[in-house]
Parts: sequence; C-alpha cells; structure tokens
Amino acid sequence: MSKTGIVSFSDAEIRRQAATGEFESLRDPRHPGLYLRFSLNRERATWYLVTKKKWNKVGGYPALSFKALAGVMPQIHARLAADPAASAAAGTLQTVGELLDWYSERQSRDRSLSDKRRTSAKSAIHCHLKPRLADMQIGDVSRATIDREAMWPMQEELSLSYVRLMWGVLVVAFKQAEKLKLIATNPIAGFRFTDFTKAKIKPKTSRLRGVQIEALVESFAGGFDHEPADNMLALMMLCHGTRVGETRQARWSHITIADGGEWFLPAENTKTRCEHSLPLTGQVVALLKRYREWQTSRGYQGTYLFPSKGGRPMTEGQACAVFTRLGQGEWTSHDLRKLARTAWTDLGVDYLIGEMLVNHTLTRNVQTYIHTHAEQLKREALEKWHQRLDECGFALIHGWKDDRSGNSHIRAQASNDAASSVSQNP
Repeated sequence: MSKTGIVSFSDAEIRRQAATGEFESLRDPRHPGLYLRFSLNRERATWYLVTKKKWNKVGGYPALSFKALAGVMPQIHARLAADPAASAAAGTLQTVGELLDWYSERQSRDRSLSDKRRTSAKSAIHCHLKPRLADMQIGDVSRATIDREAMWPMQEELSLSYVRLMWGVLVVAFKQAEKLKLIATNPIAGFRFTDFTKAKIKPKTSRLRGVQIEALVESFAGGFDHEPADNMLALMMLCHGTRVGETRQARWSHITIADGGEWFLPAENTKTRCEHSLPLTGQVVALLKRYREWQTSRGYQGTYLFPSKGGRPMTEGQACAVFTRLGQGEWTSHDLRKLARTAWTDLGVDYLIGEMLVNHTLTRNVQTYIHTHAEQLKREALEKWHQRLDECGFALIHGWKDDRSGNSHIRAQASNDAASSVSQNP
C-alpha cells in the first residue's frame, strides 16, 4: 500500500479510494496542506491541515464530508493564520442545515440506536427541522430565531409531544457538534423546551378499559383459527404488556420452558436497550404450544414467532397493519400495553413490579433493592393477570387446565408437551 495518493477531492472519489485500499492517505494539489488519512478498516478517515509542519486535526470523515469542509476552508486558514495555536476543527459547520446533515449521518451509523429511533430522528430532521432551519447561520441562532422559525410554527401543525421530540434532537445535535469542536460554541446551551411554550403535554389515555377485556379476548378467540399470527401477536402483548417492536422480533430460542418458563428479550430488541425477562405462566406455555403446532403444520420450522419473508422477523409496517386490522381504528397496539399495566394496578400488583414487567427504566438503587424477590413477584403478578384473562375467555384459546382448580390436565404435562414442541425449533 502506497503512502499518499494525489487525487482531486470529492466525496465520490474518497469512497472509491477507500474501497481500493491503494493509499494510506490522500491529498489534493488544489488544497495545499489538506490531507485525508484512512483508518485501518478504511470505513472512516481523518482530515488534517498541515501548517508550518504542524498537523492540525480538522475532523472525521464521513461525518465531515469534503463538500462541507470545502465551504469552510477559507475560514480555517484565516483562523490559523491569525492564531497558530487555534483549533482547526472549531467552526467547520457554518449553518444549522450543515449541522443537521452531519448529525443525521452520524445517527444513521450509530449501532447503539434501534432502527425505530434512527428513523424517528431522520424524519424529524429532514421533514421538519431542516426545512425551517437549514439556511440559518450558527451565529444567528438564538431563542428568538428558533422560536420564530421552528418552534412556534411547528406547534401550530404538530402535537406538542412530537415538537418536544424534535427539540430533543436539535439539542443533542448541537451538544455533540460542540463536543467534537465542529462548532466553536453551542448557541442553544441552557435553552429549555419551556422557554418556547408553557403548555402541558398530557399523556394519551388508553382507548381500552377493563370492562372491554372480555369482548377483546372474545375477538381474539374468534379470530385465532383464521389468523393465528395476528391474534398471537396481540395476545402476547396483552398477556405481558410488551411493546410491539420487542414482541414482533421474538425468537423461539428466546422461549425457555424448563424451571417454570421464561421469555427472554435481548437488549437490542428493547426500547431501553436493557435485556428483559418475563416468566411464562401455564396458560402462555399452552398457547405457545398451540401456536407452534400451527406453524409446524404449515411447514415452518424457522427462527421467529412472527416471521416475514427472507428469514427475517415481521417488520414494523407489517405489525402496524396487523393492529389496523384488529383494532379497526378503535385501539392501537400500545393500548394493549396500557390496558395490561392498568389491570395490574387494579389487581393489586406492586407498583415497582408493574414497572419491571413493562421494562420501564428504574434507578440502580431500586433495581438492587427489589432484585432478590422480583422474579417470583413478577410470576405471581402474571399468574394473577392470566387468571383474570381466563375468566374473560382466554382459557378457550390456550386450552390449559390448572391442576390447582381440580381440572383434568395437569400443569406439568402442559409444560412438558410445550417444552418438547419448542425444543425442536432450530
């Protein structure tokens, strides 16, 4: 591999050179002193400006594209000429639009974020923030200009909760750009959402109430034979209060029947990015057994409970379509989660156990305090809830009989049968 290649800088040429692996670094005679040095994996690189034999780090590529850098090179040269000790990196982003483009590209490559989080940020930036703020100079950003150009117009058209989400994106973008010295100072440091509106954001109430449980379960029972996957997705959410994203990505390998049964949700599938586990009751074990038998009868021996094409899980759009069909505009997938959480409170489930079941973020002190008995209390809470669902017709779907109530089918046999079925999946 040669040391330095001479090219005409463009973002397309840089991508080509990164793929060939011919040079360790690049320079362009049109821009004296400007070098791009590739990292070992060549997916990234670093811009340097050499002045008086001093290598000044300007920024990272592709976060800082050549197109963005070329526009501010004169200012960088002028700043270093006036003060050789100044930072070459500070101020490479001149407009809010450039900052948002940089941050959007950075978010798209952040593996710690869920696909939904990346999509939400991208939508907020390209559909709302950039159209209103793209041409604003960083130096012109103030409470008044942000309020006039973005916050006040957006609150006229969009829900206040969504406006707050977009404000959060803007705050993090500016903060990260300042930390990496892509802007000299953060003009919105210290700004608060309440600087722009004092209106209270009210949480959405659930469109499903406890008195509707029986009718809801009855509809799932009636539809299970015709559309098992749709109704199974809804039932798993209703039984456990899980989010639709983490439910649709469930794998059969996440289901364990031994030692009481458990559904494991890996960190990458959860909104909180923390792994989560849920006890499986006898009812759910029997339900899983019935559902797996249906999949097997259709010739499916794959990985996912809710598969899509190409050996992947059901997509977000497909899951949305499921609840459009089931809810008929009357309720959404999130209403099932809210219904479960409210029902647990009505059944006397401890508040902290309820929060653990829905995988809300808890402080470390609280997690440590209740860890000893949490799993048993979670199981007791779900058993109480599923018994309540049985009274509303859930038993007609799963077919399991609890030996404690004197019925013929014993819990151990149901668990063993389900274990045999689930253990066969790949």
